[in-house]
Amino acid sequence: MTTSEEQARASLDRLAFLPFDSCLPITREFNDLPRRPGLYAIRHRHEGLLYLGKTNTLETRFNGGHKAFTWAWLDRYPPDDIRIAIAEIERWGNRGLLSELEAILLRATEPPYNARIPMES
Repeated sequence: MTTSEEQARASLDRLAFLPFDSCLPITREFNDLPRRPGLYAIRHRHEGLLYLGKTNTLETRFNGGHKAFTWAWLDRYPPDDIRIAIAEIERWGNRGLLSELEAILLRATEPPYNARIPMES
């Protein structure tokens, strides 16, 4: 396994298997998110992963809303059943790393709210 694949596996374990009650609830401000780059998952209490994404700043990613929240609302999921799991990227220096990790995770999980899954290069 390559380093990226190992990091992707560790990130997926964090995003998919963190106990639901330990994930961050949906709020208006999202003040509990760190100011670091990372991967995130929108999760449903029973359905599991709904959406996976990457961002350069976790704290500000959700300030203007997120399409996954709209889709969850359209699917009539109760707000208390939707939470955010995050996996911070500790060593930040390779800007392509987030995209590479996201692509590996999307191919492995195929979350229903991700519209397009990047192809392997």
